[in-house]
Amino acid sequence: MYEELNDRQLEAVKHTQGPLLILAGAGSGKTKVLTSRIAFLIENNVAPYKILAITFTNKAAGEMRERVDRAVGFGADAIWVATFHSTCVRILRRYADRIGYENHFTIYDSDDQKHLIKTICKKLNIDTKRFKEKTFMAEISGAKDKLINPTEYAREANGDYVKSTYAQVYREYQSALKKNNAMDFDDLIVQTVELLQKDETVCRQYQERFEYVMVDEYQDTNTAQFELIRLLAGKYENLCVVGDDDQSIYKFRGANIQNILNFEQYYPKAHVIRLEQNYRSTQNILNAANSVIRNNYGRKEKTLWTENPTGNKIVFKQFENGDEEAYFVSHDIAAKVKEGTFGYSDCAILYRTNAQSRLFEERFVAENIPYKIIGGVNFYARKEIKDLLSYLKTIDNARDDLAVMRIINVPKRGIGATTIAKVSGYADEQGIGFYDALLRVQEISSVSRAAAKIETFVQFVQVMRTKLLSGLSIRELIEEIIEQTGYVRELEAEGTDEALSRIENIDELINKIATYEEEVDEPTLGGFLEEVALIADIDNLEEESEYVVLMTLHSAKGLEFPNVYLAGLEDGLFPSYMSISSGDESEVEEERRLMYVGITRAMKQLTITSARMRMVRGEINFARVSRFVKEIDSTLLTGTINETRPIREQSPSRQAKSAFKQNSYLTKSSAPKREAKDFGKASLSEGQLEYVVGDRVRHMKFGEGLVQEIVRGGRDFEVTVLFDNYGVKKMFATFAKLKKI
Repeated sequence: MYEELNDRQLEAVKHTQGPLLILAGAGSGKTKVLTSRIAFLIENNVAPYKILAITFTNKAAGEMRERVDRAVGFGADAIWVATFHSTCVRILRRYADRIGYENHFTIYDSDDQKHLIKTICKKLNIDTKRFKEKTFMAEISGAKDKLINPTEYAREANGDYVKSTYAQVYREYQSALKKNNAMDFDDLIVQTVELLQKDETVCRQYQERFEYVMVDEYQDTNTAQFELIRLLAGKYENLCVVGDDDQSIYKFRGANIQNILNFEQYYPKAHVIRLEQNYRSTQNILNAANSVIRNNYGRKEKTLWTENPTGNKIVFKQFENGDEEAYFVSHDIAAKVKEGTFGYSDCAILYRTNAQSRLFEERFVAENIPYKIIGGVNFYARKEIKDLLSYLKTIDNARDDLAVMRIINVPKRGIGATTIAKVSGYADEQGIGFYDALLRVQEISSVSRAAAKIETFVQFVQVMRTKLLSGLSIRELIEEIIEQTGYVRELEAEGTDEALSRIENIDELINKIATYEEEVDEPTLGGFLEEVALIADIDNLEEESEYVVLMTLHSAKGLEFPNVYLAGLEDGLFPSYMSISSGDESEVEEERRLMYVGITRAMKQLTITSARMRMVRGEINFARVSRFVKEIDSTLLTGTINETRPIREQSPSRQAKSAFKQNSYLTKSSAPKREAKDFGKASLSEGQLEYVVGDRVRHMKFGEGLVQEIVRGGRDFEVTVLFDNYGVKKMFATFAKLKKI
C-alpha cells in the first residue's frame, strides 16, 4: 500500500502525533492519504474505536468507508467514519437529555422548518409576501453556522427593523423546536457543541475516546464545525485536517476559509505538509491553474506539478455572442467524438450560472448530442420556466388543462387544491375544459367562496389576451405577466441564492423570446410555444450511457473529465457583476478560486470560451474578456483576446445564423437586421429618469432599495442604490432599468 505513495504523502501518513495540516492540491490523492493513514495507525497498535474520520457528504463518507474497510480489514467497523451530522446524531441520541432535550428527539427537514416558520409568521402578524419563509430559514441557518444564538442575534440587530424581525422569528423558532423536542440539521452541530461545552463529563469521555481525529475538506468547515472539532480533539490534539484553501468556494453556504488559513495560529505546534504533485492533469493545465490562483492574497503558497505529459495548450476562443459559443462547443464535441479523440462521457461544459445551460441544451438537441444536467434540471423543466410558459399557454388558448391548473394559484391567490378539484369535477361533468369551467364559476355552487378570486384570475388572462391582440410583443407580454403577478418580486423578497438563480433563469427565458422575435419574420405566441415544445421535449429521450455533462462550477468540485469547456468567461458573468461591484476583494478572490477549480477539472484538454456581446434580459450587452483569462500565462494559450467592440449590425452573426439554419431541425425564415445597442454611448437627460435621490426603486435582480446618489458620467448617469438585501450597488441608469416604487 505505502509503496504507491510519494514522499510527501508518506510523510503525511506517518506523522501521527500532534496537529497536522495537509494542504492537498487538486488531484493530489488526499483520500488515499487519509485511508493509508488510518491503516498505518492500526498497524501501530492504535485501537480502531479510537479513530474518528469526518467528512461532509454521505457519498464522501460512504466512499471513505469502503476504502477504509478494504485497507484495514478486520476491526474497520469500529472506526467512526461519518459526516458531521451523523457524528453529532450518535452523540446526541445518547446525551441530549443533558441539555434539556429527550434523547429520542425529532429531526426537522426543510419542509418541517418552512411550515414551522410559516406558523410563527402568522402568529406574529408578519407579512410573508415581504418576508419569505426561505429568507428566515437562510438567516437562521447563517446565525447557527456562526454559533450566534437568538439573544446574541437580537443584540446585534441593534434596532434595525429587518434584523429585528429576523431576531423575533429566530427566538420563536428555537422556542418552538425545544417545545416540540425537535432539532433542525444546523442544531445537530450547534447542540452537540453546547453539550460538549456545558457537560465536562461527556466532553472528557469523547476526548478520551477519539485519540485521533481526521477531517476531510477542511476548507469547507464553518465556525460551528470548527468548534466541534476543536472540542473533540481537545485532549490529545492529534488532529489531522486535509483541505485546499484554493478550493474554498462555498462561502455562500457558510464556509469560513479562515479555519484553514489560520490553522497554525489555533495550533502553533502544527506540522504542515503540502501535497503538490497532481495525478490528474497535464502540466500545461496545471500551469494555467497556478498562474491564475497566485493572484489571490488570502492563500497558502503551493504550486501544482505533475509527472504527466506537458499536453496541449489551453484553447481560448472568443465569439461574437453566446449563440456562436454554443455552436462551436457542440460541433467541437461532435468532431472529437467522430474522430475518436474523446467519447461523449469524456466531455463536460462548466459555467458560472444555471441559466447558461439553455443555449447549449438547444444546440445539443438540434445536433442530437446526448447530454445530462448535473446538480440541476433541464432549462425548460425548471419550475420558474414551466410556470411562466404555463401562463403563455393559458393566454394563447387555455386548452391545456395542466397549464391552467399549474398557474391558477401561482403566485398564491387563495385558490386551494380543494377548489381546483371541485372545478375540475364540474368540467368533467359538463364535458368542457378546465378553463371553460372557470368562466362558468358562478354556476358551481360548491366554490362560491373562491368565486371572486377565480374571476380575478380569469379577468387577468382575458386582459393579457386583449393586449396581445392589440399588438403587444411576446417579450412585452412576458414582462407584463411578471410585473402583474409579482412573480419576480416574490423571488426578490426571498433573497436567497436559489431565488437569485431563478431570476437569472427567467432573464434567460426573456433572452429566448427576444431571439425568437428577432429571427422570425412574423413571430406569434403560438409559434414561440411550438418552437419551445420541440426543443424542450427531451424527457422522452432514452437514457444514454454516453452523454456530455453540463453543470455549474460549484457542482463540478471533486470531479474530473478528460475534455473540459469553461464557458462564459466575461467580466460581469465570471467573475460575477455582484462580486466585481461589491468593493470587497475577498469576493473576487472567491470567484478566482472557482476558476481554479474549473481549470483543474480538466485532465487532457481545456477549452475556454468568451462572448464579446451577450444577451441579458432581452438586450445586447457588450462584455470584456474575464480578468481570469488574462491572468493565464499567454504562452499557455492558443487564440487571442480582442477587446475592440464588434462593428456588426446583425446579431447573432450571419455565420452563426447560417450554420444554425443548415444544421438545425427547426426551420426559420431569414432574420431581420437589428442593431446591437451600445450602452456606452447612451444619452440620457435628467428629465428622463423617473426617480430622484431619496426615492424607493426596484431592480430586477437586487430587489427594492433607496436611491442615495445620482451622478452624471459622460452621457449616462451613475446611480448609487442601497438595496434592502444586497447592500450598496453603483450602476449606470441605462443598464439598471430601475423602476420607481
